[in-house]
Amino acid sequence: MGADGEDRVPHAFALAAQDSARVRGPSAFQAGALATSVAALGLGLWWNAPLVAGLAVVAAQVAFSVCAAWRILLVISSLRRPAARPIPEQLPTYAVLVALHDEAEVAPQLLGALAAIDYPAELMEGFLLLEAHDQATLAALEGLERPPWLKILIVPPGAPTTKPRALNHGLARCRARLVTVYDAEDRPDPLQLREAAARFAADRDGRLACVQAPLRVVRFGATRSPFLDRQFALEYAALFEVTLPGLARLGLPFPLGGTSNHFRADALRQVGGWDSHNVTEDADLGFRLHRRGWRLDVITRPTVETPPGELQDWLPQRTRWMKGFMQTWGVHTRRPWSLGLRGSLSLVMTLGMAVASAAAHAPSVAWVTASVLVAAAMGLTPATPLGAMAVLGSGVLGAWLTTGIGAQRARLRFGPLAMAESPAYWSLLSIAFAHAAWRLISEPFAWDKTRHRPDMAGDAGPEGHARPISAG
Repeated sequence: MGADGEDRVPHAFALAAQDSARVRGPSAFQAGALATSVAALGLGLWWNAPLVAGLAVVAAQVAFSVCAAWRILLVISSLRRPAARPIPEQLPTYAVLVALHDEAEVAPQLLGALAAIDYPAELMEGFLLLEAHDQATLAALEGLERPPWLKILIVPPGAPTTKPRALNHGLARCRARLVTVYDAEDRPDPLQLREAAARFAADRDGRLACVQAPLRVVRFGATRSPFLDRQFALEYAALFEVTLPGLARLGLPFPLGGTSNHFRADALRQVGGWDSHNVTEDADLGFRLHRRGWRLDVITRPTVETPPGELQDWLPQRTRWMKGFMQTWGVHTRRPWSLGLRGSLSLVMTLGMAVASAAAHAPSVAWVTASVLVAAAMGLTPATPLGAMAVLGSGVLGAWLTTGIGAQRARLRFGPLAMAESPAYWSLLSIAFAHAAWRLISEPFAWDKTRHRPDMAGDAGPEGHARPISAG
């Protein structure tokens, strides 16, 4: 079995320049807002610098407090879980897209997971999307048996070489009503497509564009990175088990995950598909769908993933995510009024908060640590304002609360060890932020590939046994 065709089908959809990250300069609104802010800050410092500095401290404390309250609101909102929907008698046609690049190692595992999907084969179509130069992955797939509905599609050479560009080529070939995206290392729950189909069938107003399945991180076999594995899994649990369900229950848009999101194909085409120049095309797409009047929701059947591994694997992945968040922020603040009040609120409290928090984590931890150590060395009480410490503490407690509830839902352990480790993990996000800011300037469209390694032998299917990833 070889490649089933080279994708030369022209796109029947297009993304407007103002909605794409390929336009790097600021809009008139952004330029005006930046100039006004800089001028106001300069005048304030010239007029009364101590007052401006004091107001900046108060603003930072208010922001920390708002973030903590926001986390609690999402926890409360997420308590109302989505109701189970009956599986429709007439299931819709379904397409599965998997963009692959240098994934020969995990090809057997991927095909085993896709073959285990419980959905009528006659209603399915699927495309394994390969770059034209990726002969190693093509050779690996050619030597394996595939389900009859799953084809190999070669994406023609072009720029940028990104996952969303490959997905757009796959979408141009799809004829199904519903479309889902999986990654090379994914083990979707076999019944996930049926649950998504049921959710779309129950949509009364026809404005539901996408449902996101939870991603759960487990470890198959031994690890050399218990700290990163543990914290990565807990971070996913907080996001997919609490934050996204909470946003969905509030009727707010949210950044989609890069995999296991299920779309109405017509909605996806209507908004222009994925942005080929955005390295977090998933985060961007969630807000673009909202702008065009579509809704997002979540489902419950998960997709299992493995953690990225050691620091040299984790950091490029997180740098790409942070760079993509910055790109998405830039795109959607060109015309923030087009998102509406609810969309703008969600943009600020998701992507905006993620970028700002990543920038502040390491400096905050360094400030607290230095204050305590210097005071201890001099035999003094740390000269740290109680108000500032209370605000900082409320933020930490809010994060722990979200993580603890998410861990319980994802069947992970979240104990004292993981809690004590979390500030160190958050500080690593500041390194990713610094890398991302530089890469946004120097290589805005470069895709930092995450290497996926096969799981233990004999665990190629979705029923493989995972070891607990969180402890302490």
